[in-house]
Amino acid sequence: MKLSIGYNRNNPTNNMALVKSTLLKHTAGIGMTSTRTRERMLTRLREQGIRDEVVLSAIGEIPRHIFVDEALSTRAYEDVSLPIGYSQTISQPYIVARMTEILRNGKPLNKVLEIGTGCGYQTAILSRVAKEVLSLERIRPLVMKARTNLRTLKCNNVKLDHADGSIGLSEFAPFDGILVTAAASHVPNELLAQLAIGGRLVIPVGTTTQVLTLIERTNNPSPKEYVQTKLEPVKFVPLLGGLI
Repeated sequence: MKLSIGYNRNNPTNNMALVKSTLLKHTAGIGMTSTRTRERMLTRLREQGIRDEVVLSAIGEIPRHIFVDEALSTRAYEDVSLPIGYSQTISQPYIVARMTEILRNGKPLNKVLEIGTGCGYQTAILSRVAKEVLSLERIRPLVMKARTNLRTLKCNNVKLDHADGSIGLSEFAPFDGILVTAAASHVPNELLAQLAIGGRLVIPVGTTTQVLTLIERTNNPSPKEYVQTKLEPVKFVPLLGGLI
């Protein structure tokens, strides 16, 4: 792992002071620090069915507009995905909240693996709900962009690497949760093997038609070791191997 950037879970008051100080530097003149803007987003997420207050608190804290180009910043709190370059997108707030809520399942998370860092927004949300986050991104310029964004927010519990996420990160397994931010044609066996007992894998599966899918690892012997649940239609960029 090449990056360790931090958030002190034992001193939330100091964390908030750091975040607020940073936001003043990144939001001058564009009105994105408005409490009303953030509250409207949270209200919409609640109306869409998000119930986990830990997840909602994290989304309310993390400033989405610093993860997009300035030209798109006025749309940052709309419920839409936005381009971040290299044919990639930042997911809409609902999908970020939904996937995080499914991964958490109302319980604290210890170690989480994210496949597809992108600009780092989902990573930052995970940093607020998990003790440790390891995130992999195959596109080097996005790694650099995410690194800057996560440093800005002092996400010290995140480790970020330029790597092929399609095969996971076996040397750091097992993981309480694995979250994949690109659509796989099938569920990779490598990721299943890296789940802890009781762990959850949240992944979009499909090509033309994609379905958000939850796989839970149980104590049961094969073939009942993994329980799969299809949740809802989604649309993601494809999960690809190799480095750029």
